[in-house]
Amino acid sequence: MNRKKQQRIFIAVTNDLVCDNRVHKVAGTLLKSGAEITLIGRIKYDKTPLKQREYHTKRFNLIFKRGAFFYFEYNFRLLLFLLFNRFNIIVANDLDTLPASFIASKLKFKKLVYDSHEYYTEVPELVHRKFPKKVWMLIERLFLPHIKYSYTVSESIADTYNQLYGINIRVIRNVPYCLENNTIGSLNEGGEKVILYQGSLNIGRGLEQLIDAMEFVQDAKLRIIGDGDIKQQLLDRIKNKNLESKVEIKNRIPFDELIYETNKADLGIALEENLGLNYYYALPNKLFDYIQSRVPVLVSPFPEMQKIVRKYDVGTVYEHKSPLSLANKINEIFELKNRYQKWKANTQKAALDLCWENEQKQLIGIYLEAGLQFQQSNLGG
Repeated sequence: MNRKKQQRIFIAVTNDLVCDNRVHKVAGTLLKSGAEITLIGRIKYDKTPLKQREYHTKRFNLIFKRGAFFYFEYNFRLLLFLLFNRFNIIVANDLDTLPASFIASKLKFKKLVYDSHEYYTEVPELVHRKFPKKVWMLIERLFLPHIKYSYTVSESIADTYNQLYGINIRVIRNVPYCLENNTIGSLNEGGEKVILYQGSLNIGRGLEQLIDAMEFVQDAKLRIIGDGDIKQQLLDRIKNKNLESKVEIKNRIPFDELIYETNKADLGIALEENLGLNYYYALPNKLFDYIQSRVPVLVSPFPEMQKIVRKYDVGTVYEHKSPLSLANKINEIFELKNRYQKWKANTQKAALDLCWENEQKQLIGIYLEAGLQFQQSNLGG
């Protein structure tokens, strides 16, 4: 008797898998189908080890760690891996994994699903670099019109892609798993308040102004958790302004540990600057992580973030001006205690709505269209 082979899904990213909670959640949802799941990434400079997970992982040890040669080498290695290993579906995360994934899916007559974590050609690192941006736009125009199954992180990015390429890209927001037992405490009256930024330390995140503002913020400490291109510049800025007692930078930590740090915060920060449409249309996972930890937020007045904050009334927005005006805004947030407690209370309903248990229902629908079969007994959570 012929037994049907177990379906096999590869999920490709160019990061090291340590802190990418989105692909972890997608993998967890796809496991409900009974398929064999493998996440494919790469080893970074620090060679951070991976904890044991419920799915398989594969990380390439590449010669080049950044730049054009890195992207070429990664896609070459990914293409070889895909050509010499059996799979039913390849999930390409972002434009930098798409060339190899697309080519392999066509050569092997297999399904391709595209997960766009951002508006790639509008990231700040490309906005003012004409030639690299043209290359990535060429790749985008070459492949996106031919992709049948796709999703992205916000309505604004989805609408843009749909209008540009005549495709039907859906929205799967980068929300966390539900923390139903999180309690709603009062604002910390006895000690320093904790202002938290978590995520990439890159240009356009508003971190320089946030650090400068801490000189004028009262009874609070800024905690920055993450890594990125401008980390050393931020450390130098803190030292030069003698703010070591008010600002600390902690290295990135795995997503399953980050939640404990987020739970300690009194205010979550997402102050991206308008350096291209990627940030302007952003709906970052840190915003949802703050809300899930019942932490009120201060965000940029961009359409997607503003829509969430105002719909659930869980914080406020800040127009980028001066460090002093930002400090005044933060001081006001903590001084108006009744308003702060209302925001904090409102995070309870928002957290129960904005969770992966709800969001994954749309994701399952997309993969059902792509031919993946789910076990009904696993679809309850």
